[in-house]
Amino acid sequence: MTYFDVLIIGASASGLMCAIEAGKRGRKVIVLDHAAKAGKKIRISGGGRCNFTNYDVSAEHYLSQNKHFCKSALSRYQYYDFLTLLADYKIPWHERDHGQLFCDRSANDIVQMLLSECKKYPVTIQLGAHIKSVENHSGDDFQINASTGHYQAKSLVIATGGLSVSKMGASDFGLRLAKQFALNVISTRPGLVPLTYNVKDSKRYKQLAGIALEAEISYGEQRFKENLLFTHKGISGPAVLQISSYWLVEMGKAIHIKLLPDLDLYDWLLQQQIQQANLLVKNILAQKMPKRLVEGLCYLYAIDKPIKQYSVSELNDIADVFQHWQFWPDATEGYRVAEVTVGGVDTHDLSSKTMQAKNVNGLYFIGEVVDVTGHLGGYNFQWAWSSGYTAGQFV
Repeated sequence: MTYFDVLIIGASASGLMCAIEAGKRGRKVIVLDHAAKAGKKIRISGGGRCNFTNYDVSAEHYLSQNKHFCKSALSRYQYYDFLTLLADYKIPWHERDHGQLFCDRSANDIVQMLLSECKKYPVTIQLGAHIKSVENHSGDDFQINASTGHYQAKSLVIATGGLSVSKMGASDFGLRLAKQFALNVISTRPGLVPLTYNVKDSKRYKQLAGIALEAEISYGEQRFKENLLFTHKGISGPAVLQISSYWLVEMGKAIHIKLLPDLDLYDWLLQQQIQQANLLVKNILAQKMPKRLVEGLCYLYAIDKPIKQYSVSELNDIADVFQHWQFWPDATEGYRVAEVTVGGVDTHDLSSKTMQAKNVNGLYFIGEVVDVTGHLGGYNFQWAWSSGYTAGQFV
């Protein structure tokens, strides 16, 4: 039995950050992970460039049963703290739309930075470690039986992530462990994930695959204005990924799509009826939207006459086709391609100040395994850094 002050399960973004912070405090730390490489999800994120944070980090960009829970950790470690760390390693980065920050070169820069930080302190990283059992019979130290050995630790940190990106070896281990120690788990679902067509819509819209344009997509009170991408299976793109985290398949409600979100299409069509009276409506619409999209929708809705032949009421109906489009998804594409997991360990069972379980002394949950899910745009990595940092101050 090898003793450590802190044992972290998961060499993830949050797990490595926690290890660094605990190591700074002189704690003897070991990180166990079943993978062959540390930070596997970091390496593939952001198209290999890692959208590591955002300039606009606030609680409103996170989903949780307890919307205030994330505030404490996010205030303890903010985006500029991470930028300071990047500066220490001279890692170049750039800003994209909506305050998203990416590496100039590779996401691997982030992983190597975190591993280099771990080497500065008493932190051991053991890869290829499969956890067989976790016990806490005495109510004091934790005993962990793994394929790489037997360990004992005063503090146990679960940083195993969620169910998303299953090809990276994602599992429900952290959720099962939470239940083992009598913590509540909020039911999970894929988030930041493409939505699929039902059988009827697949026949109608699959010819639109490959078309991308800006749209405003809304579901309930949530709305996002970003790119929409039509695929062979359904709809994707940033706007769809954002709204997917809110969509509940069991509710069976429609998602509303507004093309040309910055234009009052009805008013514009009335103007065109005067200015371009002899043109076909589809040719007029093609001045504002991809021609293949216009032709596809006009064919479906039998919009095939010159604009002068339509009444004011009919022009309003045409505008509705493009700006009040109701889409009933059949499902999501699932955890296989989902970027995050919505749901997880119930935040009501955790301390927002320490990330420790309220009913189990020394047991901590951080990162994606917790019921805190960020929007697209670097928010989930910032939650990983912040929650990992926070736990690292107390383990």
